[in-house]
Amino acid sequence: MDASYIITFIGDDRPGLVEQLSTAIENNQGNWHESRLSQLGGKFAGLVLISLPADNVEALHQQLKNLSASGLSVRVTPADGVAQVAGGKPITLRVLGPDRLGIIKEIARALAEKNINVVEMDSHIDSAAMSGEMLFHARIDAELPESTDMDALHESLEEIANQMTVDIDLE
Repeated sequence: MDASYIITFIGDDRPGLVEQLSTAIENNQGNWHESRLSQLGGKFAGLVLISLPADNVEALHQQLKNLSASGLSVRVTPADGVAQVAGGKPITLRVLGPDRLGIIKEIARALAEKNINVVEMDSHIDSAAMSGEMLFHARIDAELPESTDMDALHESLEEIANQMTVDIDLE
C-alpha cells in the first residue's frame, strides 16, 4: 500500500539537484505529486509531496541521506494523505511598500486573531524603478472562516497599512 510523504530540502543551488531528488524518488517506486521549489539567497529549497510503497521508505531515507555528502539537507515527513476540506472563502492579500521590519509579523498577527488560515505566501524585495528605494512585495493566499467580520478585517489591515506605510489590497 502506498503512503504519502513530504520531502523538505535545502542546499547550495546548482544544476542537477532536482534530478538527484527525482531519481531517488523514482528508484524507490515513488510518485512526485506536488512541489514548491525556489531559489532563495543562493540556496535552493523545496517541498515535495510524494507517494510510494510504505516498504520503500527506509531505502528512500538512505538514498536521500547519501545526498547530504553533496551539501543537501533533506527531511522526509509522513503526510496523512487526507486533503483538508476548504473551510471558508478564499482571499488574496497583496502588499507593497518600503521594506521594513515587522510587515509580515503584523499582517500574520491580524489574520491569526481572526482565525484566517494562510494557505500560500510569496514575497520578495526589489528596487523601485525611479528612487532605487527597496520595496517589499507579498502575495498571501488565505481562507476566511464563514463568520469573518469583513469590516473588522478591513479596519485591521488598514491600521497596519497606515502604521507600516504599505499598501494592502484585499481581493
